[in-house]
Amino acid sequence: MLSIRRGSENNVTHALETESLTKAYRRRTALSECTIGVPAGRVVGLVGPNGSGKSTLLNIAAGVLSASSGSVRVFGEAPASSRTQLERVGFLAQDTPVYSRFSVADHLRFAQHTNPRWDSSVARSRIDQLGLDTHQRAGQLSGGQRAQLALTLAIAKQPELLLLDEPVASLDPLARREFLQILMETVVEREMSVLLSSHLVGDVERVCDYLIVLVASRVQIAGDVEELLASHHRLIGPRSATIPDGQVVVDSSFTDRVSTLLVRSDGPLTDARWTVESVGLEDLVLAYMGRGRRSGAGSDPEDVS
Repeated sequence: MLSIRRGSENNVTHALETESLTKAYRRRTALSECTIGVPAGRVVGLVGPNGSGKSTLLNIAAGVLSASSGSVRVFGEAPASSRTQLERVGFLAQDTPVYSRFSVADHLRFAQHTNPRWDSSVARSRIDQLGLDTHQRAGQLSGGQRAQLALTLAIAKQPELLLLDEPVASLDPLARREFLQILMETVVEREMSVLLSSHLVGDVERVCDYLIVLVASRVQIAGDVEELLASHHRLIGPRSATIPDGQVVVDSSFTDRVSTLLVRSDGPLTDARWTVESVGLEDLVLAYMGRGRRSGAGSDPEDVS
C-alpha cells in the first residue's frame, strides 16, 4: 500500500468537498444528498456498489456534469468555474477516452495546445517507457495501452487533483498492475491528490492510503486505511456470549453455537470468551457495504479520519 501524507493531520484541508450534492434526471436520481470530503495530499479510494453515485460524483467534480442541488468545491472553488480551476484537475473517465483515429503523437500535440501546464518531457518520457509507437492510431492499441495513454495525458497536464473513474476495470491483471505501478510512481514524483473510484478492493489496498465507502450516495465510513484496519476486528465466541463493551458491531453471523462479529473497537477487549482476529480491507469494505444496504444507507456515517 502506498502511503504519502503531506500537511498537518490536525488541520486537514480538502481537495474536494460536497454537501447534500444531488444530480437528478427526469426519471431517476443518480446522486442524492451526498456529503463527502476528500483530504488533500492523499491517495483516496472511493469504493461502493454499482449505482452508488461514484461516477456521477467524479463527473460533477471534473465539471463534466452540473449538480441539480447541493454544493461542491474543488480546492474551495466551484468545479470548472475558471480556466485556472480547470487546469488544477485531471480526469480519467471510466472508458479511458481517447480518439481512435488520432495517433499517439496527435494526442500529445492536441493536449499540448489545450493544457497551459502541459509538460512535454513528462509525456514523452511516459510514452517511451510504455514503448508506444507515436505513429500508431489509438484505435489500434490494446485496452491496456489506451488506458496508459489516457493516464499519460492526465498526468502531463500536471493537475493538483487527479480523478480516476474505474480506470482499470476492463484491463487484464498484467495491464492493471502496470497501470497502477505507473500511477504510484507518478504520485510520488508529482505529489498530487488522487481520488480513485474502483470496485476492485485489492487495487485500492495496493495504491490508496485513505478510504471512503459510498453506498446509495451516503458515506458509510471514511478514514486512513491503516487506522481503519487497526480499529476493526473479527470476534468469534460462543452463541450465548454478550457483545463485549467498547465494541461496535458492523456485521454479524451466527450458528447454533458460534457468533462471529466484525466490530469497530472503541476500547480494549477483556472478555476471554471471545477470540480476536485481524480483518482485511475487503472484509471491512463488504461489511460496511452490506450495512449500508440493510439500513437503506440512512444511518449516520462512521468517520474515523
